[in-house]
Amino acid sequence: MTLSVDEQIREIQRGTVDIIPLEELRRKLERRQPLRIKLGADPSAPDLHFGHTVVLNKLRQFQELGHLVIFLIGDFTAMIGDPTGRSETRKPLSRERIQQNAQTYTQQVFRILDPKRTEVRFNSEWLDALSPADMIRLCGHYTVARLLERDDFAKRFRDNIPIHVHELLYPLVQGYDSVALKADVEVGGTDQRFNLLVGRELQRAYGQEPQVILTMPLLEGTDGVQKMSKSLGNFIAITDPPAEMYGKVMSIADALMLKYYELLSTVALAQVQAIREEKIHPLDAKKQLATELVTRFHGEAAAVSAAEDFAQRFQRRELPSELATFAWSGEEDAVWICQLVRAVGFSKSTSEARRLVQQGGVRLDGRVVADQDLHVPARGEKILQVGRRRVIKVVFGTAAAL
Repeated sequence: MTLSVDEQIREIQRGTVDIIPLEELRRKLERRQPLRIKLGADPSAPDLHFGHTVVLNKLRQFQELGHLVIFLIGDFTAMIGDPTGRSETRKPLSRERIQQNAQTYTQQVFRILDPKRTEVRFNSEWLDALSPADMIRLCGHYTVARLLERDDFAKRFRDNIPIHVHELLYPLVQGYDSVALKADVEVGGTDQRFNLLVGRELQRAYGQEPQVILTMPLLEGTDGVQKMSKSLGNFIAITDPPAEMYGKVMSIADALMLKYYELLSTVALAQVQAIREEKIHPLDAKKQLATELVTRFHGEAAAVSAAEDFAQRFQRRELPSELATFAWSGEEDAVWICQLVRAVGFSKSTSEARRLVQQGGVRLDGRVVADQDLHVPARGEKILQVGRRRVIKVVFGTAAAL
């Protein structure tokens, strides 16, 4: 059954920060014509994590309401580099790197978006074709004073940190994307609000009906403090193995779980309200969320297996029946514990491994390793565990050779 305009708006408002302006969105929906919903993504990194899926879920919601999504890959703008939130000039990416990342993006987004209701576009289609005269006319629609209203530009200008001319062009060329695509709605994170509003103004300058702006909140990572980011290590990648994804979701704080439900889950609003009113036990609610998300990206069977694996390892304090195995190939009689942690891939360096030991995060055969200078006898088999989710069987000596 087709939803009324009021019902559509209630669904669209779920989890959003701002809809600018709401009344214009209502008028667009009242026409009962599919809207063109735009999301721009600069392929600055190859993998997507749950923070990215916040806006992708909103796009999928628009699709289920009958609208068309335009997933725009900013292959041209990536050569400039988005200055949003930057305290220094971002290094531009090469064409080759951009193309590699873009290919990965298009493979991953269709784990969420409906391909039948999605157009994948590249902004080099129209930006490469702009002549110098076209670019001058584009720049003529905006003032330097307005650009310097951006918090990051204003701070850099105040602190006498260089702002290069090409960075000032970024909001303009991103805004021109909306002109080229004739977007009805553009979705982005709250950190993109300024750029999205520039697109709205440029559409008006080029004689188009301006797009409605819809901003989504930024998702905190598994640490519960910082914005989810690969560089901070607090991310959950959509390509994470099922057991790892399930375990990371279960590790989030109860206080953050409601936000994860609102931004990542597709369950009915009534169930979210039940969680808010504590009618569902937090542990049960978290299990349901972890199962839903693993099912979405890996399938139901993988979710069931991940849930059982989690119960074995953390609730019943058992190890999984089948452990990954690492064969130690060295000829030493004993191996330094920090070297072993690094060798199996549980740390990037021995200094990081040393910190893990100091923090009590390393176990050997179920016992916490207290001595950072421990040397492990290189014979037989040992169960090495770092944190709650990483565990491996280390095979030494003749057993390893077999």
